[in-house]
Amino acid sequence: MAHAKLNRRALITGRVLSTGGVVTPPGCEIASILVQARPERLTEVEAEISALPGCEIHGRDSRGKLVVVTEAPDAGSLGTLLNTIQSLRDVYSAALVFHAIET
Repeated sequence: MAHAKLNRRALITGRVLSTGGVVTPPGCEIASILVQARPERLTEVEAEISALPGCEIHGRDSRGKLVVVTEAPDAGSLGTLLNTIQSLRDVYSAALVFHAIET
């Protein structure tokens, strides 16, 4: 593609972008996830989450709540990790409560 004229329409439709010009930001994505699980299966859920790459348990409540801190190389990986946690057998819900890009 030749150089596109820089104007609002070209910018909105993405015609000014090329794959060669996309630069991945340095660092990683860090996040905190609040997990609600079955209280009687909390130990097993904690072990499953701890086994996932980049996940650490930073808080635990006997009523079934876990605070998970994680890091991932990009937002897509972070979303996949959140979906993985949500789909664990004894997890009722998993909610992203903090997200930042570490540079």
